[in-house]
Amino acid sequence: MYDRIVLACTECKQRNYDTKKDKKKHPDRLERSKYCKFCRKHTIHRETK
Repeated sequence: MYDRIVLACTECKQRNYDTKKDKKKHPDRLERSKYCKFCRKHTIHRETK
């Protein structure tokens, strides 16, 4: 079963993206390189609580 997660920028702390993840298969926090429209560049986005 997939759960909804929110990705936040590590530089400006804005919550920009939401996605789905199987928490049983991947219990650790998700990190992706995504475009932040507030910073106007690609930054690391990390899963928030």
